[in-house]
Amino acid sequence: MLRRGYAYVTGRPVVMGARHMIATSHYLASAAGYSMLDRGGSAADALIAANAVLCVVYNHMAGLGGDMFAQAWSPGSGTVTALNGSGRSGERVDAELYRSRGWDEIHARGPLAANTVPGVVHAWSELHRKFGKLGWEALFGPAVGYARNGFPVSQKFSDYVAQYSGTIRRFESAARIYLPGGNAPPAGSVLKQEDLASSLETIASEGPQSFYTGSLGRKIIEGLRNAGGVLTEDDFGSHASEWVDPLRTTYRGYEVTELPPNTQGIATLMLLNILETCDMEKTGEGTADYYHMMTEAVKLVFADRDEWIGDPGKIAIPYDRLLSKDYARDRADEIDMKQARPPRDIRPGIPRKPQAPSPEDKERRPRPGASGDTCYMCAVDGEGLCVSMIQSVYFEFGSAFMPPGTGILLQNRGSFFKLDPDDVNFLEPRKRPFHTIIPAMALKDGKPALLFGTMGGEGQPQTQAAMLTRLVDFGFNVQEAIEAPRWLYGRTWGEESSSLKVESRVRDGILTDLQRRGHDVQILEHFSQKMGHAQAIRIDRASNTLHGGADPRGEGIALGA
Repeated sequence: MLRRGYAYVTGRPVVMGARHMIATSHYLASAAGYSMLDRGGSAADALIAANAVLCVVYNHMAGLGGDMFAQAWSPGSGTVTALNGSGRSGERVDAELYRSRGWDEIHARGPLAANTVPGVVHAWSELHRKFGKLGWEALFGPAVGYARNGFPVSQKFSDYVAQYSGTIRRFESAARIYLPGGNAPPAGSVLKQEDLASSLETIASEGPQSFYTGSLGRKIIEGLRNAGGVLTEDDFGSHASEWVDPLRTTYRGYEVTELPPNTQGIATLMLLNILETCDMEKTGEGTADYYHMMTEAVKLVFADRDEWIGDPGKIAIPYDRLLSKDYARDRADEIDMKQARPPRDIRPGIPRKPQAPSPEDKERRPRPGASGDTCYMCAVDGEGLCVSMIQSVYFEFGSAFMPPGTGILLQNRGSFFKLDPDDVNFLEPRKRPFHTIIPAMALKDGKPALLFGTMGGEGQPQTQAAMLTRLVDFGFNVQEAIEAPRWLYGRTWGEESSSLKVESRVRDGILTDLQRRGHDVQILEHFSQKMGHAQAIRIDRASNTLHGGADPRGEGIALGA
């Protein structure tokens, strides 16, 4: 393991424990999850409780109207299993529905953007069924309390509401809650959400099916129908989460696991395969070579990701070829360390069709942007169960449509579907959309060594690779790996072209060097929100201790004992 000559610090210590630990993107959620661990609950119980709180106090990023993915490792099985908690498009949802309205793409907001069934509640129930120890109803006490009695609004939450106030004002149910008096609630004020409290109580007392076939589900469907939405009772009633085998690769003695498509988890694995061919000691951490190599590898990986990753039930994805170490070496040979390649010049290494799109078409095709749309969390309990979990409503505030009387913002994940029949994510009924959100896990000698993840669309594979290389190759501790200056290659919402965004803590000489190599460098603030909020727990088997970290770019903490 290499040692760095400097450390990145904000004053946050690594949180250490020997019994159990949780790390989430909001301190109230971490506290709620930790209380479940202290009561003898499992890591699954802790994360369900924490996620439910996030649906209240951070519901611009997480919510009952969104999707969820998780990976879990239990000492009993000794293997990683993955949970796909994403919803499918409705039975009446197809491209003609939008074309008949004169749309050439699906609008990101409103009831027609909420065209997939929210999967999180059913995913919670599956996680609880398989790994829960506490009663279902007990997991929702903290969330109901914060919704009914209120929670103190943070400056960041207030700023997000103000930033998206124009969107929120379009929808009366959402505006009534988030814009009291017509303005964003000021920091320090107490925000109450009575309708959301009632929805959470219904889920807690009547069970998860209340959301899909019960009174709450009927209220959601009626609200959508009255506003012109097209999801049906059958769409909700037929929804189910799916336990799947994760995809895997190795990186310098670690086995890394990710959710398979319809997530972009394979992108992290392909990126690590390319990076493993590189001499990290020679490259050095935080050098111009480091950022250049990472960025050029990401371009190659994204070309393949955009070509192949969609609903695996609709397309035969060549996993073995894409994850081959030989293929990674071939792709790595394409990297010119002295010159950045324009994205239009990069083609998928494995074309999906004999006549692949032209480079110009590839450049114009919309890509999933990076945005503050997601909450990552992880936990380890006293019996050794490890859970890595992520939940999202896609854009900030999702579709911004809230069925009256529910307090639930519905996601707009299905707005990523394309209306072009040649696109891998072409909109069809009962189809899962491409998902950017990916909870990660790394194992050593068959046992979990690291639970890690972040919010941030395009940035998720990049940040996961940054965290792992800084831990494994450069000897950072878990908090340093989270805090170190980050970069982001790709589009963010509203941008027409891709750029290399770099936090301003990167030295000027390095930025100049990157520009000289042809990168379109955009300098962001020290701890930029665009880089996402990462959390991680490292499991030290030698000392039997847990090491947790949370991102100062967000409002999360790690708690352990």
